[in-house]
Amino acid sequence: MNIQEVTGPVSKELEIFREKYKTALRSDNTLVDKVVRYILRQQGKQIRPLLVMLGAQACGGVQESSYRAAIMVELLHSATLIHDDVVDGAEMRRGIPSINALWKNKISVLIGDYMLSKGLLFSLDHKDYSFLHLVSDAVRRMSEGEILQIQKTRSLDITEADYLRVISDKTASLLATSTAMGASSVTNDEELIAALKSYGEYLGLAFQIRDDLLDYTGDSKKTGKQLGIDIKDKKITLPLIYSLRNAGSSEQKSIRSILKSARKRSLRSREVIDFVSQGGGLEYASEVAEGFASRAVESLGRLEESEAKDSLRKLVDFVMKRQN
Repeated sequence: MNIQEVTGPVSKELEIFREKYKTALRSDNTLVDKVVRYILRQQGKQIRPLLVMLGAQACGGVQESSYRAAIMVELLHSATLIHDDVVDGAEMRRGIPSINALWKNKISVLIGDYMLSKGLLFSLDHKDYSFLHLVSDAVRRMSEGEILQIQKTRSLDITEADYLRVISDKTASLLATSTAMGASSVTNDEELIAALKSYGEYLGLAFQIRDDLLDYTGDSKKTGKQLGIDIKDKKITLPLIYSLRNAGSSEQKSIRSILKSARKRSLRSREVIDFVSQGGGLEYASEVAEGFASRAVESLGRLEESEAKDSLRKLVDFVMKRQN
């Protein structure tokens, strides 16, 4: 399956969104405009605007407010990616140099702030106060998730519950916000909005676990990142958490010794990958992801059958089978 099979019911609406998004980002400042145009050239699959459009279409049809919701979530998403690259010291984003690699950290942070403020002002200008509340809560959750991950990574004591909270806040929160905003842009039915928010939350959890699995099983040519890069960056994800939890004390000690040392992580990441593969971590994480995927599909139960609802189901399948 490719993403075009999912986008079908809202393909025209997504084209309109892209034009509106470009317009919303324009600036009279030449440097800001230059950086923004660079950002626009490296846009990915734009899953979050897609979720807004599908959520709106499934609840009655895309309206002008739906486009505003999509612009807000994409502005927020872009801002957080820029800030994440600064925090992580990442020099590449989707196979090309990151903003901080080209314009350094100070400009990157300010551009991220610019995009976030554009989103907030955009909602205020159009009196989209319900959107503002949803987006502000997502920003809070994403920030808390990032801080918790940093806190737990330093001490190497992250549990499965910690991990799920981190990915719920860092990743799933914005997907849940996207589907909820799509629904709320066209309906006041609180149960429908809640159902789509749950769908986005479970989809986000499945998405992130699948993404973390690719660090152990992915093809670097397809994923655009080196195998084992999470290990080298000391990111402890579910496959490793499970394998450590079920390993003997001596094996745990050996793996933790590697994780504590940047030099060892760089030279011996293959040992950690093999440890996880042999310890059942990949199978366990896959099962957990499948469980969240099933719950995402179940959340769509209240929606009437439509092409948009079918695409939301297909998107779950796409996420679970993705290779990049």
